[in-house]
Amino acid sequence: MKSHTRVLVIGGGVVGCSVLYHLAKAGWTDVTLIERAELTAGSTWHAAGGFHTLNGDPNVAKLQQYTVELYKEIEELSGQSCGLHLTGGVMLAGTKERMDWLKMAHAKGRYLGMHTEIISAAEAKRLMPLIDEKQFAGAMYDPFEGHLDPYGTTHACAKSARLKGADIVLRNRVVDMAQRGDGTWDVTTEQGAIHAEHIVNCGGLWAREVGRMVGLELPVLAMEHMYLLTEDMPEVAEINAATGKEVITALDFEGEIYTRQERGGMLLGTYEQACKPWSEQATPWDFGQNLLEPDLDRIAPSLEVGFRHFPAFEKAGIRKIINGPFTFAPDGNPLVGPIRGLRNYWVACGVMAGFSQGGGVGLALSNWMVNGDPGFDVWGMDVARYGDWTTLAHTNAKVRENYARRFRIRFPNEELPAARPFRTTPIYDRLVERNAVFGDMCGLEHALWFAPSKAEAKDDFSFRRANDFPHVAAECAAVREGVGLLEISNFAKYGISGPGAEAWLDRLLPNRLPAEGRMVLTPMLNEQGMLIGDFTLAREAGDRFMIFGSGLAEQYHMRWFQARLPEEGVALRAYGLDLVGLQVAGPASRELLSRLVARDLSKEAFPFMAFARFDVGTIPAFVGRVTYTGDLGYELWVKPEHQRALFDLLTKEGADLGIRLFGARALNALRLEKSFGSWSREYRPIYTPWEAGLDRFVSTQKPDFIGRDALLRARDAGPARCLATFVVDALDADVIGDEPIWRDGKVVGWVTSGGYAHHSKASVALGYVEAAAFDAAAPYEIEIIGERRGARIAAEPLFDPKGTRMRG
Repeated sequence: MKSHTRVLVIGGGVVGCSVLYHLAKAGWTDVTLIERAELTAGSTWHAAGGFHTLNGDPNVAKLQQYTVELYKEIEELSGQSCGLHLTGGVMLAGTKERMDWLKMAHAKGRYLGMHTEIISAAEAKRLMPLIDEKQFAGAMYDPFEGHLDPYGTTHACAKSARLKGADIVLRNRVVDMAQRGDGTWDVTTEQGAIHAEHIVNCGGLWAREVGRMVGLELPVLAMEHMYLLTEDMPEVAEINAATGKEVITALDFEGEIYTRQERGGMLLGTYEQACKPWSEQATPWDFGQNLLEPDLDRIAPSLEVGFRHFPAFEKAGIRKIINGPFTFAPDGNPLVGPIRGLRNYWVACGVMAGFSQGGGVGLALSNWMVNGDPGFDVWGMDVARYGDWTTLAHTNAKVRENYARRFRIRFPNEELPAARPFRTTPIYDRLVERNAVFGDMCGLEHALWFAPSKAEAKDDFSFRRANDFPHVAAECAAVREGVGLLEISNFAKYGISGPGAEAWLDRLLPNRLPAEGRMVLTPMLNEQGMLIGDFTLAREAGDRFMIFGSGLAEQYHMRWFQARLPEEGVALRAYGLDLVGLQVAGPASRELLSRLVARDLSKEAFPFMAFARFDVGTIPAFVGRVTYTGDLGYELWVKPEHQRALFDLLTKEGADLGIRLFGARALNALRLEKSFGSWSREYRPIYTPWEAGLDRFVSTQKPDFIGRDALLRARDAGPARCLATFVVDALDADVIGDEPIWRDGKVVGWVTSGGYAHHSKASVALGYVEAAAFDAAAPYEIEIIGERRGARIAAEPLFDPKGTRMRG
């Protein structure tokens, strides 16, 4: 083993070998992979080897498409077969709701270039003769599903990496690591020490243990996963003889099972409800190519359904039962990217669908390391979506929930209950008393809407307008006609101060910095000129600033901030729940707040985008003259010990003004009719400010800011796409995001978010349209649950297009 390497990849499963190959392919040939045993010795060797391109996140689906395409590349390069069987597959729907879900998945695939097809149960029977078509409402066919040989695929990737100059060291466990002052790493292994500029944790079953060597507790947990192999089946032989092909793969959502051909029989795997974690606290280092004890009783309910849906299985003998551990993150997606606060430490773990996602994970991470950017929108896989709030027990509960729901529908208005409530604010009980229906954002409870009674405080899950619809409408009316009160503690809040704060922020952000006591809206860009943030920046006084942004992205943005902090002169903190907030919004909000403060709040004395610190009643608060509702309003930020008193004061003093609590769903409806975008939907790292309509918040006259040169090139080249607001001729269902936008019989864009704008009484969609197909006067269609609905571009916001209410 050599003494130095540019990158040390820890773990020799399919993910580690993919990262190694892609780094070497990108030109970083001084890279080394260390594996504690043999290649594939963790979860990879006993994987079922299935692959597919469908994913709930279309950006992850793109990387899954790439993964399937990669296999031919590494076969040709290495001469090692991947055992690729591109059989095609059917996803079977047993209910109308599941058929709706498949129609939506098929629609997403239209703009991803996928070739799926919605088919009848009879057609599914023709393609997959083992099913009983009477059990199903229909299906979706995907020609790019199949299975492969896990051992051959991993070795093809490893050999391809070696051919490009990478090193692989086997039977050599990493036992410790320590970081030098320059950010490089001293790694101790069983075969000696190695100095690495970068570490990549691809530890799989041991990712937690590798993370703990540097004080990191990754939110991953291994679950026992079973599949069985049948004896040879005459039905399989008949299909092979009649078609000259293998039996295609099948995924049965109601049975929670998947199948494929294995030799002359079939493989059947389950995601059972009675799921079982494995090695919940620590993974033993001596666990090798072992299997776990099978437990047919645990999967019996799934098998019972499976025998009804696939009658031939009931007569088949079982040749072998495989029970092995696979790791999962709480939401089932991989954990990929750099770790905040740990220079040159990267992760690629929790990749439970390794043969669907491993290639894309390796490509994205290698791009990130070599070029400073993953080259794709990988938010759904970014490790920064989890933070310090994630505990071992919380991870355990959420992973078990995710596993048990693997093949279940997640409705757009469905909030999952495991490990809740977990994080709450001081007014949580006040909101419970007022019949709040809560959502979970980064483990924090926040109100979605308020029901008229405790018995009604629950969502009826649906793809269509549901029981919350009239109540959200009433909340919107309260804001537009009087005054509404919203908790905003789930926003991210950052404090920046010090003699170097102004210069640092001026370089970090493309907009001009505000004067003292003022705020500005500003995006944040990466070096490629793409959107990586959307903030309100306030200057409290002199060199003291505050930034407000998306709570979802707090870890993501702190990672970016910290990596660019100067060695001295700038103090940065994320307040988290050390600063909590309430927002009052609506035409009566100024009157309400004026009753409680000893200062003039007129539009001349405290204008739009003003920011100051003063007392509200007896409570010290930061007050900003802004709201995301697009109406007159104020954001009030206080220490947590003051929030209950502030809440009680506002509700008491606003009673005669008809003050009403409103939640996140009403806020969404209000921002849609103002054409306000949101982080992770309209604003993501694949869009420029020119495309997203944020160019008015960019000062190209500034001589230097991150991304400036790329931004100017993008401006001169012209936008590839344009963000637009659509009014949709919807019936009983509104867009939820990722629906295709049609014009003249072609898909020309995609929806980013939407819903019903109650005040404007319109179904609204925000989405991107290809620049060449953008015409404000043209008719469009947006596909909602398999049906194209007419849509038109709104030339201006539906509510208060001149902003007089917001500024007045």
